[in-house]
Amino acid sequence: MNFEIRITKQADADLREIYEYIAFSLLAPENAAGQLDRLEKSLQSLMQMPERFRQYEQEPWHSRGLRIMPVDNYVVLYIPDTKKATVIIIRVLYSGRNIDAQLNAMPDK
Repeated sequence: MNFEIRITKQADADLREIYEYIAFSLLAPENAAGQLDRLEKSLQSLMQMPERFRQYEQEPWHSRGLRIMPVDNYVVLYIPDTKKATVIIIRVLYSGRNIDAQLNAMPDK
């Protein structure tokens, strides 16, 4: 069964920020494009077996089914819904950031 991938506005903004940081702050547009390609390919891989990655440990996210997928130096935070066959991409963050703080700062958590 293939899952439909849905990307929240926040996750879309995260991807744009990652690209802009690498391209403009680090002055490496080729690296930015490559990183974005790897992230997008990983997001699409969640169409198959999205539950293969571990659940996030902290509440309230654990009980909501939040999962975490590492991609290079980043993590993709997503919630698979097997009943609706959808995967909702919540955030895409640099793995060195305080992920708990970023999740708790979300306006509609």
